[in-house]
Amino acid sequence: PSVGLDLLSASVGVDLSHYDPDGPIPEATGPSTASSSRKELVLALARRRNLTIRELYLETAGARGHWQLIGTPTEIADQLEEYFTAGGSDGFNIMPPILPTGLTDFVDLVIPELQRRGLFRTEYEGRTLRENLGLSRPANRLAQARRSAVAAE
Repeated sequence: PSVGLDLLSASVGVDLSHYDPDGPIPEATGPSTASSSRKELVLALARRRNLTIRELYLETAGARGHWQLIGTPTEIADQLEEYFTAGGSDGFNIMPPILPTGLTDFVDLVIPELQRRGLFRTEYEGRTLRENLGLSRPANRLAQARRSAVAAE
């Protein structure tokens, strides 16, 4: 509970430790260091579902308010595929709640299922991240400056 309350307080930019955890989340007042988009997302969730502070930190602490998938590897792949093919995303950032086992499970169990469906690459085309993103290699500014200096002499 204390970790969940701390995480929620940071998300909404208000110290919630002085409020009844079984009461509603207070309206945030004053300036905040919290991300405004994350803050609005979390507060909108609380309002939409009429969640108490406790219910809200239990809902958001594990995934920090992000989309959370729970299920078998096939069920998770189904959800990712549905969202992806509907145009809801062009990719995903995976944030396992436990490291390294959560990431290992995703890589070993979900990725092969996505590969079978043709939704995840089986090999990389390039040798670098830049090449795999289709980005050209930028000119080396130092080498260019050196060549310009030599040519000017």
